[in-house]
Amino acid sequence: MSGPLAGVKVLDLTSVVLGPLATQILGDYGADVIKVETLEGDLMRSNGVSLHAGMSSVFLAINRNKRSIALDLKNADGKAVLGRLIGGADVLVHNMRVSAIEKLGFGYGEVSKLKPDIVYCAATGFGEGGPDADKPAFDDVIQAACGLASLASEGRDSPGYVPSLIADKTTGMALVNAVLAALFHRERSGEGQYVEVPMLETMAAFMLAEHLGGLTFEPAPAKAGYARLLSGGRKPAPTLDGHIALLPYTADHWRAFFKAAGREDLAEKYGAGDRQSRNALIVEMYRDMAEATGKRTTAEWVRLCAELDIPATPIYTLDDLPEHPHLKAVGLFERGEHPSEGPIRYVKPSTRFSATPADVRLPAPLLGQHTGEILSEAGYSTAEIAKFAAGRVVLSAGARG
Repeated sequence: MSGPLAGVKVLDLTSVVLGPLATQILGDYGADVIKVETLEGDLMRSNGVSLHAGMSSVFLAINRNKRSIALDLKNADGKAVLGRLIGGADVLVHNMRVSAIEKLGFGYGEVSKLKPDIVYCAATGFGEGGPDADKPAFDDVIQAACGLASLASEGRDSPGYVPSLIADKTTGMALVNAVLAALFHRERSGEGQYVEVPMLETMAAFMLAEHLGGLTFEPAPAKAGYARLLSGGRKPAPTLDGHIALLPYTADHWRAFFKAAGREDLAEKYGAGDRQSRNALIVEMYRDMAEATGKRTTAEWVRLCAELDIPATPIYTLDDLPEHPHLKAVGLFERGEHPSEGPIRYVKPSTRFSATPADVRLPAPLLGQHTGEILSEAGYSTAEIAKFAAGRVVLSAGARG
């Protein structure tokens, strides 16, 4: 084991995207993550591109560095198994509705009796103090509820969703932060605690960091929203052979850009004022910039902006990313051999620790791949494990029917 969380054991009762992404990060940081799945497996095993059933591209991307045990938690013996696993765990994470996990007998009150110092983290859709507390929540619903769908659709005839599971992934990273903070508290005090990470509240706070706007003040002098973003000024600029993301940011940048474009008149116009005055002219500035960029190729502008120290980049597609010069240089994409899927490409942990490096130790597991191993570590005998398997209390990789 390596990583700053080496020696920490995490019971992962999550599924789909939010929880699995969070627990994968904990696993990347060195934690021993035991993924507790139903006998049917995580729903995300079927979403995305697949070579074989149950091992989709999305599942492979967010479930590495975990061991899988397939367990029937509606069965008394299955509940007893989870209870024993809880006794040896440091962290339990779930994204069930609170009423559902309490009905199973694994709410915080019961779990803390089994392991008083456990860090128990519930990823909920809506915080427990509100009227929507027990409602189902998915990424689309939260994008709509937190204002993101509306904001992303400014200028369109109808609202739409951002084509990324951004609510799930953002809340997943918030969950990682919460678990790490609770572990730090436990390290200093010896105390476990209950942690709730609600999607709606997390995403509302995320959206309002820059968009609280006039609602910051009482009474509000203006509506919510960050005017500089909502004015529609910034956008990729056209070139002779495509588009470029080009961002003159300071007065010096604007002067240098328009001087290089042969428009000294505009260099003075947009470089003379302060940031507030430039923001007021943002639509006009970007219109003039687009007229200038259209006279040279993307490569020419990239070279020129590098000389002028102006932020700029070509527009990359998702398929381009493995060949992105910087990402290639830092080795973000790695190749490995998966036991069922053969050669695969994956994105390595992006956070770097100088003393305790994060790494990829295990590929995403087959359903129940580590069932026998985990049960044995928990003290069950070979005969007991065989009895559980025969009674469909557990499922091991390869077992069907």
